[in-house]
Amino acid sequence: MRLTTGEKAAYGLGAVGKDMVYMLSASYILYYYQDLLGVAGTVMGAIMMAARVFDAFNDPIMGVVVAKTKTRWGKFRPWLFTGTILNAVILYIVFSAPPTLTGNGLVAYAAVFYILWGVTYTMMDIPFWSMIPAFTRGGREREGLTSMARSCAGVGSALITVITMIVVPKLGGMVLPDVEESVAYFTAQLDTIDSSGMTDTEIYEFKNQLTALSNQLELSGFSKFALVIAILFVIFTLIMCFTIKEKSSVDMDSPGVGQMFKALITNDQAMAVVITIVLVNTSLYVTSNLLIYFFKYDMGGSDWNSTYVLFNTFGGAMQILSMMIFYPLARRFMSVTRVCYMSFGFAICGYAVLLGMMMAGIKSLFVLFIPGFFVFVAFGLLTVLTTVFLANTVDYGELKNNRRDESVIFSMQTFVVKLASGIAVFITGIALDVFNVNSDTTEAAAAASQVASTNLMGLRLTMTVLPIAGMLIAVIVFFKKFILTEDKMEEINSELAQRHGME
Repeated sequence: MRLTTGEKAAYGLGAVGKDMVYMLSASYILYYYQDLLGVAGTVMGAIMMAARVFDAFNDPIMGVVVAKTKTRWGKFRPWLFTGTILNAVILYIVFSAPPTLTGNGLVAYAAVFYILWGVTYTMMDIPFWSMIPAFTRGGREREGLTSMARSCAGVGSALITVITMIVVPKLGGMVLPDVEESVAYFTAQLDTIDSSGMTDTEIYEFKNQLTALSNQLELSGFSKFALVIAILFVIFTLIMCFTIKEKSSVDMDSPGVGQMFKALITNDQAMAVVITIVLVNTSLYVTSNLLIYFFKYDMGGSDWNSTYVLFNTFGGAMQILSMMIFYPLARRFMSVTRVCYMSFGFAICGYAVLLGMMMAGIKSLFVLFIPGFFVFVAFGLLTVLTTVFLANTVDYGELKNNRRDESVIFSMQTFVVKLASGIAVFITGIALDVFNVNSDTTEAAAAASQVASTNLMGLRLTMTVLPIAGMLIAVIVFFKKFILTEDKMEEINSELAQRHGME
């Protein structure tokens, strides 16, 4: 029996909530701890990389746990519910660091709760995506559900990308109105301080006061914003859990951890997709993690926040359109593999144009929309494609290894996306420290004049050259290793149907 429209909508709503939480953590945890609280970027990068190493063992084990689960509520829903509740609580704690914590205490706080956040996110993310091959028969049905879910996940990610730096200061101002008034006063004086007769030392202190007040406002705002997102996350997941009924789930002979790793290694197509996902997502996250610093310190100006929000709004819209409109449209004219190669081409060209514009010193926001269009559209398409390809490797693995391991295969998706995030954050943290990009001694609205041009150039190269290299390697891996074309999948599904018919 096919999924009903209501079940599809509920599943999509769950994807929105899930990726709102993920994007808030992936995009802003470094900014929160490094730029606002003063933890060294390299230290935060090391913490997040350590968390990903831990996830290398936690994610596959969670896949095994899901495979072994048998309850009257089904295989997936108990973990979706439990993981969501715990992850929502931890998310709020992560973005609510006690103001009295400093130094090693703050580092320990960030490390412990970020690792716990990853563990609890895994608890719900693996069963969420594992439902796709369990609820679909392959082919267009699976591709349609995957595309819809990824589009909804993209909506969740885009919402966080667009609204975070709009809502956070406003929420902070609601909690700390006196601080908000002080920030507004200091900001209004920025254009006149150079001609006010103040000494350099007085101007320096003036700017530092504004930085401290702005950081205080954002810290309070992030805590309240995380609480709002956590509540929405729980509500959306509950709607999904109560709406979707597990019609059928393949009765899997749950493997041990050793067997599971063996199954993954022997599934060469799953490994090819996994490597591609790591490279693609690392490229994206390096850029997205540095984007706020680019607008704050390179673009600069008193309105850096508004231009950052506007660019993210454009990018989020392009990603959503690429998943909901451009992808279905492209599929009418070309195969999934051709769409994939087209997406790689878009991303590489977009980054190359962006690099050229940065080298030429072009800082017009609207001109930046040109390379932004190609990059955002490419990653929107690749987000859908990699999930479709990964779902297809479940059928391939069943044919090759006589095992249908949805949770095992999809545990790798959770792991590799978080691994890519960890690698990207580590690279970002090192870049921020090496190029001395922070708000410790600069005013947030006019920092561009305080950061050396050579350091800004390093920031630009990290944002563009590394992603180009990552995308080129991804193209080579995909071209040489991936064989699951549409014709090949038809053959596999036909053989599986014959096999099941004989059982």
